[in-house]
This record gives sequence, structure tokens and C-alpha cells, in this order.
Amino acid sequence: MSDDAAIKNVVARLAMLADEGDLEEYVDLFTDDARWDMPGGELQGRENLLAGAIERRAAGTVGPGSNTRHVITTQAVTVNGDEAVSDAYWQFWVNTATEPSIALFGTYRDRLMRTENGWKLAHRTISYG
Repeated sequence: MSDDAAIKNVVARLAMLADEGDLEEYVDLFTDDARWDMPGGELQGRENLLAGAIERRAAGTVGPGSNTRHVITTQAVTVNGDEAVSDAYWQFWVNTATEPSIALFGTYRDRLMRTENGWKLAHRTISYG
């Protein structure tokens, strides 16, 4: 698989696992010291990313039974050796089983690192709009 395709796959898997799937698999897509910046908050490290995902699922805002979908649309990837940047548009859909609507949308600016276990997300900056 090309680096470009592998990186796009990491971003796609993150979106899919946020809505359904195993949270250990989800956090395994991040580097140990990964950082997540978004309006209203920041998380650092896999343990905190896992805790945040568990909290969102407990609140019912995402995860199995929440009828939500994170959708990645336009995406551009630039690879420079063992580092890469992915810029993507995203949409967050709610009520997907009854009356689907977009609740949020924006951009992901992701910095990824090549590891011995493949590409991992090192830093995600989320913006709305």
C-alpha cells in the first residue's frame, strides 16, 4: 500500500471507529504522545484520548447505538519521509437511522508519523466551519 493510501486509511479508520468499533483499536492509531486540539479543549497522550472517547460514548454522543457518523470528504496528503500532513474536510451526522442531518462540519489538520507499526496520528487540529 502506498504511503498516501495508508495515511488516508488511518484517517478513515479513526472516523469509523469513533462511531462503532473497539476503542483500543481506535487509540492504537495514535502515537503514544499524540495531541488532539479542538475548539474548547485539548487532549494529550493515548490514555487521555481513550478516556475522552469513553466519556463521549458514555454520554451517548457517539458510539454504538448513537446513530452518528463521522464522514471524511475531500482529503489531501503530503508525505515528507517519515512524517506526513493530511488536510481533510469532515462532517458529523446525527440521527442517521431516522432523520439524518449534519450537526457539525469542519477541517482536520493531521500530522502523522511513520512507526514500525505503520502510520500513526501524532497531532490533530480540528476546526469548525
